[in-house]
Amino acid sequence: MTTDPVSSTVPSLSSDRLDVIAPGAFAAAVAPLFEGARHFLGRLAMARPFGTMDRLFEAARAIAHAMPVDEQIELIDAHPRLGASPAAVSALSFVEQGYDRDGWAGAATGTDAAAEAEVERVRVAAEIERLNDAYEARFGFRYCVFVAGRPRAALLPGMTVALEADRAAELERALDAVIDIAADRYATLTATAEDPA
Repeated sequence: MTTDPVSSTVPSLSSDRLDVIAPGAFAAAVAPLFEGARHFLGRLAMARPFGTMDRLFEAARAIAHAMPVDEQIELIDAHPRLGASPAAVSALSFVEQGYDRDGWAGAATGTDAAAEAEVERVRVAAEIERLNDAYEARFGFRYCVFVAGRPRAALLPGMTVALEADRAAELERALDAVIDIAADRYATLTATAEDPA
């Protein structure tokens, strides 16, 4: 049986410990929550102590919004593209993007329903790819959204609407999504550690 390298770091994600460890150790401990955005993690390490994880995420949001734009884009682009290849995403993104759910294992059952589901999956993947390309060409950074278990098809309207927004508003929205994702990852990891069944 293999050990999940992300879950094995959960004990290091307590505010008491994070507040006192060396900056590099802090950055390494919280990197899975933020997909390892180096400049952001350095700034977050320097903002300690937090006292609680809620305050850590409040500080993370404030820091993300106050950073220079190039560092904001680095933070957003640390997340994989929506619909990226399953082999190219982190363990946490793999689950968040739904690759662990039915329809992504590639095993067709040979039924008409399975064939229709595959056609729909391919259609949605192509549309996400098209919207990603348009978004990145318009804004200069990746579309980042808190998926929260929604099916991919449910994300298409939000991507379409985002293309009509202005760049500053999209930058703000994407930064909020990054922090929301990190807070959800923390909650998921710590809940799993407390109740592994």
